[in-house]
Amino acid sequence: MFVKESEKCEGDEEQAPSRAPAPIRDGLGVGLAVGVSGLAFGAAAITAGLTVAQACVLSLVAFTGASQFALAGVVGGGGNLVAGTAGAVILGGRNALYGLRMADVLRVRGWRRLLTAQGVIDETTGVADAQPDRASARTGFFVTAISLYLTWNLTTLLGAAGAARLGDPNAIGLDVVGPAVFLALVWPKLASGRTERRVAAAAAVIALATTPVLPQGVPVMVAAVAALVAIVLPGKDRPTGERERPRGGWTEERSDEGSRRVKRALAAERRRGHEEGPPA
Repeated sequence: MFVKESEKCEGDEEQAPSRAPAPIRDGLGVGLAVGVSGLAFGAAAITAGLTVAQACVLSLVAFTGASQFALAGVVGGGGNLVAGTAGAVILGGRNALYGLRMADVLRVRGWRRLLTAQGVIDETTGVADAQPDRASARTGFFVTAISLYLTWNLTTLLGAAGAARLGDPNAIGLDVVGPAVFLALVWPKLASGRTERRVAAAAAVIALATTPVLPQGVPVMVAAVAALVAIVLPGKDRPTGERERPRGGWTEERSDEGSRRVKRALAAERRRGHEEGPPA
């Protein structure tokens, strides 16, 4: 919900002149922190058999970490490019849903709409949702998108170039980078509730059962049908905070887990800033 001016704490007004605006601080913090993980993708891409140029182009064009790691994982596991791309597109489809939410907030038109769509991902949506008003949300979105895009692509280049200079990445254990990072992306979901753990367990069973009979890379996509478990489960089995919420405008709380995690991190950062007070 938006925060009315009358509800702001007096201490916030006193600290405002000595601190960067919240959406800028939030956007830069998230953009730089998350962007560093491009190092891992660059190394994983080289491990999967991609060239430095291919890894960099993938980050420039795709710009969605989970999909990029999925593509590199399928190709690295011996799957063909079609299977890897299909899996990446399925994972990236959630960004289209974010776009439906952000369209009313950003209100961009013409060719700018195409450029803005490139930046609609988990982190930018989360930072925008965490802001108290539409103007701050726009600022937070664009600061996060620009800082994250630049950092992600720079670290992709550094990670890929560094891994390429090491020779055979499998010889020094870099072949585990992709699966390890992908597990790190999934782990918060596994810890958030019973529904997520059931979906993960069902997906693992499907993938193991189909691996002997399907081409490499395809079992991972088939395992996605495990998401049907979450659809048929009754509402009472959903973890706290996951119950159905009303749909509507920008003032409603978002239900996406990725957005909520970013909101909680930003709220904690602001509380620490208030406790510390203005710099001496």
